[in-house]
Amino acid sequence: MESQEDKDAALREAGRLLFAGAADFLSSAPSVETLPPMRGHEIAFAGRSNVGKSSLVNALTGRNTLARTSHTPGRTQLLNFFDIGGKVTLVDMPGYGYAAVGKAKVEAWTRLIHDYLRGRANLARVYVLIDARHGIKANDAEVLDGLDTAAVSYQIVLTKADALKKSEIEARLAATRASLARRPAAFPEIILTSSRTEEGIADLRASIARLLSERA
Repeated sequence: MESQEDKDAALREAGRLLFAGAADFLSSAPSVETLPPMRGHEIAFAGRSNVGKSSLVNALTGRNTLARTSHTPGRTQLLNFFDIGGKVTLVDMPGYGYAAVGKAKVEAWTRLIHDYLRGRANLARVYVLIDARHGIKANDAEVLDGLDTAAVSYQIVLTKADALKKSEIEARLAATRASLARRPAAFPEIILTSSRTEEGIADLRASIARLLSERA
């Protein structure tokens, strides 16, 4: 009988292989009307502006320039679609919660995010990125509320873990678990990551590989 350790190792290898092949930009969508046709499974990355979505996409795929990164919040203004070896489509979403670009633009981004999340039938899971230094904030909770209401499966990924001490990490994990306890659409496992040190990247790849195997 295969041990849990063997199963975990197999998933990590499946995750490595999933992202070891080609990773190509497909298209960008400024509105629901311009979304590409649905095909296969999609996984989306959502989070506050400057939480590190584009950096995580690049670390996940092992490519430094697949998704554009910037120290300026709000740089990602479109839904960006990437083909991962013909096996899954990865979606980098506009960051939410950044108001300095103007109220009208923020409202348009927010509407695009919510419309996509509600209406994409092939969306397998949303990975919601939370800055480990700050935890779940009010606008994060609003997004999670929307995902729960729409019954869209999501999983929390804590980013920038390298900025915290070990004791701070344990406290953040405990607080995040408590926040998710009564959320019906939340996947219980929290993934701790750092794009700078690549901590947790293999775990995230394994999570995606497991999800796709369950959806096969």
